[in-house]
Amino acid sequence: MNATSEPAHDNRPACWLASRTIPLILAVALFMENMDSTVIATSLPAIAVDIHTSPIALKLALTAYLVSLAIFIPISGWMADRFGAKRVFRAAIAVFIVGSIACALSGSLPAFVVSRFLQGIGGAMMTPVGRLVLVRATPKSELVAAMSWLTVPALVGPLVGPPVGGFITTYFTWHWIFLINVPIGVVGIWLATRFLPETEPAQTPPLDFIGFVLSGLAASGVVFGLSVVSLPYLPPIVGVTTVTVGLVSGALYLLHARHAKNPLLALELFRNQVFRSSVLGGSLFRIGIGAVPFLLPLMFQIGFGLTPFQSGMITFVSAIGAIGMKFVTALIFRVAGFRRVLVVGSLVAAASIAINGLFTPDTPYLLMLAMLLVGGFIRSMFFTGVNALAYAEVSAEDTSKATPITAVFQQLSVALGVALAGGILEVSTSIHGGPLSLDDFHIAFFIVAAVSAAASLSFVRLAPNAGNAISGHGRLTTPKTLETVSPPGN
Repeated sequence: MNATSEPAHDNRPACWLASRTIPLILAVALFMENMDSTVIATSLPAIAVDIHTSPIALKLALTAYLVSLAIFIPISGWMADRFGAKRVFRAAIAVFIVGSIACALSGSLPAFVVSRFLQGIGGAMMTPVGRLVLVRATPKSELVAAMSWLTVPALVGPLVGPPVGGFITTYFTWHWIFLINVPIGVVGIWLATRFLPETEPAQTPPLDFIGFVLSGLAASGVVFGLSVVSLPYLPPIVGVTTVTVGLVSGALYLLHARHAKNPLLALELFRNQVFRSSVLGGSLFRIGIGAVPFLLPLMFQIGFGLTPFQSGMITFVSAIGAIGMKFVTALIFRVAGFRRVLVVGSLVAAASIAINGLFTPDTPYLLMLAMLLVGGFIRSMFFTGVNALAYAEVSAEDTSKATPITAVFQQLSVALGVALAGGILEVSTSIHGGPLSLDDFHIAFFIVAAVSAAASLSFVRLAPNAGNAISGHGRLTTPKTLETVSPPGN
């Protein structure tokens, strides 16, 4: 820090590499995972015909993927420390590729479910370990800019997935949904080998096996229960019982973590208000975001009478907004600070969800596209900030502890959002005793928007200077910091 201007100048290319090249390499793998997890939903009928089962039964494959994520995400930080983050990240991509090939070759429901579970093991390591690589390789002053690139796959994947899945299934075969992951994954492994910084294994304590079992039961129980509670081929008691087992296991883990020497999930990080607000506030907001990709295509198809491809092309504009916002996100946080941006951003983004509840078949398409574009902008900015804020006051040695916690809460909140949306539609239709109508979707959008808006309460409690170390708010803007937003040539 006290070096002369010459070393500082020499570090500038390295900073630019960390804030651009590294997150883009990681984003390739994360986009593959996020798109794959949603693209399959459009192709369920075609897959069901080929493997001689029903689309409803095939939803077990979707649930198997989510359960696999819930089980293995908690050990991702320990694995990264034990074997090296770069090595684990490349291995995770390889496992995901093998799972993708197995999915394409599956000829029965059990084989397909097992293949999706294997994919989930790879995905469970790719997302948190990829974020861990980024946090360790990026100076904190560059973290917001780097996170703005890494956030895009999570926002774009669920929106691009349905139209891409419909196109591939219609004009090719569903097998290519999984086979296209092979060349993408191979390129991702090569790029990671070539450009990601080396990370040596560290001395780690033994794996907290009891914590692994309890956390796996807790997360997978909640995710599985919420995923199947409304499926018609399973009694509701199955979902309720599974969620109960998950909640009890979670309570037992809390007791275990108090006395364990090295617990798997370091819950003491929640004593830090900045970390706590980021994780809990972000999770509350993701409940609404998790519901949107579920509600919006259904409303367009059932309430508006559009085809899956038509509805996908409308929702795609939100992805454009998410991509476009990354160019100015760092500047916004530098000028306004985390507290102000996250409070206002969560309320505005929640309003953009509620606006969907005002759409009717008579609403001009250009107006809907404009509203969805703005919503994509705001949500991209919000998630970039909340993801970066989680690491604002976390020490370098604790990043591997913070990463799996944030990933677990993200996964649970998205699953809860889909379950909440489905439950609202179920209750609404049972009240009026008819099939799904446009009014049911409007009610659902208003409720999930209100849940997302409640996230602002978590950020109101933040200190005005929270996160300034990574946003640069309150400091003079120098040419070096401006490079994180607009490097030469862009």
